[in-house]
Amino acid sequence: MRAPDLFHALVLLNLLFACGLWTLLRPSGRAALVLIVVGIAWVIWNKPLEGSTMIRITDRHGITEADLLSLVALWIAFWACTRAYRRAPTRNDV
Repeated sequence: MRAPDLFHALVLLNLLFACGLWTLLRPSGRAALVLIVVGIAWVIWNKPLEGSTMIRITDRHGITEADLLSLVALWIAFWACTRAYRRAPTRNDV
């Protein structure tokens, strides 16, 4: 597998921000799912923009500053799912 270059990492970062904003503005299960997928992709392909290692897991792997964006994305997706679940009509409402 080829390593991602800086351009593709920046495109994925912009996509992560756009999906996060979309999920915040229109919370739904679909938006949360897309945000989760993009957040996972960000963890995998953020190599050119990783920053310093905050927590070292092994000699070559660890949690970096850029990985925190995926944690924020997962938190937004969880918030959107709970909000969409609360707004969903129940059987008693119909």
